[in-house]
Amino acid sequence: MRRLVKKWRALRRWQKIGIALSGVLLLISFGVYRWLFTDLPSLDRLQAGLALPSTRLYDRQGRLLYEIIDPKGGRNTAVTLEHIPPALIQATIATEDRNFYTNPGVDIGGIIRALWINVQGGEIRSGGSTITQQVARNLLLDPQQRVERTLTRKLRESVLALRLAQSYRRDDILMLYLNQTYYGNLAYGVQSAAQVYFGKNADALDLAECALLAGLPQTPAQYDPLTNPTAAKNRQAVVLRLMVEAGYITQTQAHDATKETLQYGSGRFPMQAPHFVIAVWEQLARDYPEQLYAGGLEVTTTLNLDWQHAAEEIARRRIDALNNPPPGEPPHNATDAALVALDPHTGQVLTMLGSVDYHDERIGGALNMAIAPRQPGSALKPFTYSLAFDPTRADPWSPSTMLLDISTPFVTRKLQSYTPANYGLVEHGPVSIREALASSYNIPAVVALDHVGVPALIDLLHKLGITTLNDPKRLDLALTLGGGEVRLVDLVGAYGAFPNGGVPVHPTYVLQIKDKTGKILYDWQPPKAAAPVIDPRVAYLITNVLSDNEARLPSFGNHSALQIGRSVAAKTGTTTDFRDNWTIGYTPSLVVGVWVGNADNTPMIKVSGVSGAGPIWNDFMRVALGDTPEESFTRPDGLVQVEVCALSGLLPTPLCPRRRLGWFIAGHVPTTPDTIYQKFTLDRATGLLATPQTPASQRIEQVFAVLPQEAHDWAVRHGIPQPPGSTARTTTTQTGNLSSAELRILSPDPYTIYQLTPVTPFETQAIRFTAAVPAGTQRVTYQLDDKDIGSADAAPWSVWWSLLPGQHQLTAVATFADGTTQSSAPLPFSVTSYAESP
Repeated sequence: MRRLVKKWRALRRWQKIGIALSGVLLLISFGVYRWLFTDLPSLDRLQAGLALPSTRLYDRQGRLLYEIIDPKGGRNTAVTLEHIPPALIQATIATEDRNFYTNPGVDIGGIIRALWINVQGGEIRSGGSTITQQVARNLLLDPQQRVERTLTRKLRESVLALRLAQSYRRDDILMLYLNQTYYGNLAYGVQSAAQVYFGKNADALDLAECALLAGLPQTPAQYDPLTNPTAAKNRQAVVLRLMVEAGYITQTQAHDATKETLQYGSGRFPMQAPHFVIAVWEQLARDYPEQLYAGGLEVTTTLNLDWQHAAEEIARRRIDALNNPPPGEPPHNATDAALVALDPHTGQVLTMLGSVDYHDERIGGALNMAIAPRQPGSALKPFTYSLAFDPTRADPWSPSTMLLDISTPFVTRKLQSYTPANYGLVEHGPVSIREALASSYNIPAVVALDHVGVPALIDLLHKLGITTLNDPKRLDLALTLGGGEVRLVDLVGAYGAFPNGGVPVHPTYVLQIKDKTGKILYDWQPPKAAAPVIDPRVAYLITNVLSDNEARLPSFGNHSALQIGRSVAAKTGTTTDFRDNWTIGYTPSLVVGVWVGNADNTPMIKVSGVSGAGPIWNDFMRVALGDTPEESFTRPDGLVQVEVCALSGLLPTPLCPRRRLGWFIAGHVPTTPDTIYQKFTLDRATGLLATPQTPASQRIEQVFAVLPQEAHDWAVRHGIPQPPGSTARTTTTQTGNLSSAELRILSPDPYTIYQLTPVTPFETQAIRFTAAVPAGTQRVTYQLDDKDIGSADAAPWSVWWSLLPGQHQLTAVATFADGTTQSSAPLPFSVTSYAESP
């Protein structure tokens, strides 16, 4: 009996537990139901979700630049699937949702991942959503919910997607997706995207164009072909690969589509300053997505619309003049230009011209060349010299420092010989940095970069806002001559540091943002005080050089486009193949940069920075500055002016024939007297140096400009006499890049590859070994592969050597009067026979 009672009590206890558990499960189910299903939007809201907000963009004076209005105005024209190419449908499915026609409307794996991340306390990120889920999210959820990264949003989106998949045909869902998805550049839906990017209707798109558009929705700004065509083409290749994997196209079709050159166009939309407007819109879409899509914004930008119109008119007129020159002069094949103007103290972009005609498909007008990476030519030279002037260096240079503008070989990090050349292949011999920078000589700039180092220049440019030099391994000494790509807007911002006391300035486009209720979401504030990345004294020295019209006379003459009738600093840039040319210049309150070239990167015909970009820059500066009072650049404390010998940059002696005042950073004023100009006693009869046996009546004194041995051949070619006899007594190497105490091999160039030829006698195929020697040298012996092959007892310290095939290493050994020796650094080179390839 007791056992029965115990069993009955146990049974009752389990019944109570079961009832309690059932109640708990019921409560949980009810909670989950309310969590997921309460207030879920009706599917009837699908069409309402297609409406676009009204966002207005204004210039700084409140003049309307662009307004996004009713989608029936042409920005969001819906088309049926019959008017959408099958390739675009296939590309979209392959990229976004390969199982679109077979899945239940949701990504089960994505939901499981979201649950797992939520259990771990992590953030739910978008991605992996089906096409149906994306339609549900974008057309049914509120704008605030769309941007949430929560488990609730993910599950509610999935529930809506399941309902959508049960209530609508898949083709209808796909048509909704293709007509409401944002493709960038203000284009919603494939019809608008086809017009914006290719200037045609969607049904006229080919496979290559379809693949490019299908790759945009995930990150339109990143893959925008109008501002980053390389990224867009890379993304297109990914889409084509996915289409091959899905079985839609063959590998051959994918390859052909990848190789196709795309012709970008632009839909004609009523907007002022279109490239600037699009740049602002992309920023708003990135920074204020929930407010942007919740009903529109009122945005006051930094743009000066009057200046913008002036830039447009000037660029069109000057480009037309380049292509319609006076009789007898050929057209220059320059079709496009870009211009950026900003305030160097605030970074506010006052003008942004991306092309001469946004709507001209023939020139790729929709491409924004103000933010497209292009090679800057010599426009980076001021930053190279800024590093050389840095007073924290052990031995900083100054604008008066002498460099040799003479053909000079350098060794790249790839162990290749690199010999830069000047525009027109002219060498100017010993020059001051002032003249070298102002007249834009190439060889001294490479000397300077070799002195400060490529990594230091890249680091400085990064600090100044240049964002495109992100692959140091491919950048070398040619960087200072334009051997890397930069964006015009970034370069103009970097130049802003010079009138801003060396403090970086970052371009900004927006002054104020209000939501639809008038609430201020953003209000521009002056940038906080920041430490300069260029010493203010160095910044002033660069400005002083770039505004020195006398110093640029050798290259630009006295009436160049770099003169605007007031104090202004300016620098040009030209690529060696005339694909790009630039002019960047500034006053204390305005920086303006101009690029001229072709968007498709075809070369122009003999158009330099001063003849192409220069006139546009000149015209714009005159219009922008108008009748405003002329400003002077403020000189910071810590600079002193000292008279120096113009050629050497050292203290003048009575022998120095030409002097000038030079600016120096305090504490780094030269203390060494000039040693370039020296007096020698000659024998009147022989013309050689006098000896103790020369009678007094035959002795004459003559002053020579004694140049470093590297400049000896240049001096001879230019009729500059050097002292006769041995140069062992002339310790005159006082240039910024040389040291008189070093023994250096001048020829051959390092890592040169010579090739024997069968068309000339073998004994005539020889090269000359030459060295620059330190003072007191009596003999130079050349050792090839550790074997003596010849010696020289006097200048020019040369021997000839007949070519022999092989890898060789040359060393020069100088012997002094006391018997001591000094060896040069080994120099590698090679010789191949005519049957070999280098």
